[in-house]
Amino acid sequence: MKYKKYIKKAEPEMEKAIDYLKKELDKIRADRATPSLVEDIVVDAFDQKMPLKQLAAISCPEERQIVIEPWNQDYIKSIVDAIQKANSELNPMPQGKLVRINLPPMTKEYRERLVKKISEIREEARVSVKRAREEAWKNIQKAEKEGEITEDDKFRGKDDLQELTDEHNDKIDQLVEKKKEKIKS
Repeated sequence: MKYKKYIKKAEPEMEKAIDYLKKELDKIRADRATPSLVEDIVVDAFDQKMPLKQLAAISCPEERQIVIEPWNQDYIKSIVDAIQKANSELNPMPQGKLVRINLPPMTKEYRERLVKKISEIREEARVSVKRAREEAWKNIQKAEKEGEITEDDKFRGKDDLQELTDEHNDKIDQLVEKKKEKIKS
């Protein structure tokens, strides 16, 4: 059963694809504002690039509003610039010691764009899963050629690998469909 080590090696790579998908989906606005829409935006501060969450407190006092309170007011302009550059849909407005973002209502066109973007992210995650599957399959075939495993084990490995791939693709589809439903409602 040496083929299983190649499958076990592929599984964390497939899990990374799921984690990537979750993180990217969190950045997409569904029904209400969340800090995850802006917290990973990279800002030029302290002569280096830092995620916004390391420079400010981020809150959502209202359903369609994000408030960013930088710990150092000198970086308000940098924060505004970084948000505008990262997401043209957001309109950050500096107000004294904070930056306020009022999210526009979700129009039909905007919802359709979000659904399209989600489909693109889904495809990226599926490609990562496929890449991990192909690598494991290549290793299983190589092990069979070198006499480490039998031909029967090679085909068992192929079946097990496909099962693992299908499980991860199903997770991807479930996460994407759940997000699409939130956007459409």
